[in-house]
Amino acid sequence: MSHACNLIIDSCCDLPFEVVDRDGVELIQFSYVLSDGEHADDLYRTASAHDFYQAMRDGEEPTTAQVPVPVFRAAFERAIQSGVPTVYLSFSSGLSGSYDAAALVYEQMMSAHPDAELYLVDTRLASIAEGLLVYEALRQRDKGLTAHELAEWAEEACNFVDAQFMVDDLESLRRGGRIPASVAFAGSKLDVKPMLVIGQDGKLSLAGVARGRKKGLKQLADYYQKRVADKGPGQCVVIASADCAKDVERLKEALSKIDDSILFLESSVGPVIGSHVGPGMIAMVFWGGDKREELSVADRIARKIRQS
Repeated sequence: MSHACNLIIDSCCDLPFEVVDRDGVELIQFSYVLSDGEHADDLYRTASAHDFYQAMRDGEEPTTAQVPVPVFRAAFERAIQSGVPTVYLSFSSGLSGSYDAAALVYEQMMSAHPDAELYLVDTRLASIAEGLLVYEALRQRDKGLTAHELAEWAEEACNFVDAQFMVDDLESLRRGGRIPASVAFAGSKLDVKPMLVIGQDGKLSLAGVARGRKKGLKQLADYYQKRVADKGPGQCVVIASADCAKDVERLKEALSKIDDSILFLESSVGPVIGSHVGPGMIAMVFWGGDKREELSVADRIARKIRQS
């Protein structure tokens, strides 16, 4: 099947490899470092999710790094030389400097090749939230969207991806600098399960807490019921977990009681995201309302000033 454009995606979308393994799709692999050295995030083709998270339970403290500039340069050069218009859907700039590195290379490449059709989109999403956008972008590409149209679609669609995550504790996020130490300390003292969301700025924020995992799963289902936009047959919900398969089944059961026609797509939280959230995270993603309408009054004023 020929397409009007190609896609570049990255491994932080946390989709199963078989979902993204198709013609005209290039995967940029983030890396993570364990005590035995550096590993590529290849969507669990060479190491299982269980092995990775069990290593963390056993004391491993993985670290992550930005994608090196030469990796972006090589990928963008291949895209330009292919002659096929291409869109890169990037991991959130709010959680990694990799987008800034990609943007730098992009500007250099476009200066050298001003006629090239190459588009760069900051999804401001992470993990399976980014994955839902990529999954739907692949469908839209199959429907015939051009690269320009797909880039515009993605810029708008990322505002409607709704996600909530339950993590077992906040220590891994604190260690990686993704949340303030004071928040992690409070969470540990209260012995609660933190509920996180991705803000409009692409950063993680604490949305609430649950007293135990069972209540946390109920809160996820309640969150879906309140915020889902398309209440009809075939609504897609993506669920990803950091090695907690039983909770995935419990969440699916709770969501099916709300709507028995939900189409579930399941995945595992990848090692790059997993390095920062730790074992036991469960994520739920679906199409919701426009997040721009949820900005605070002060943020709405600031946005209006920028636009004027």
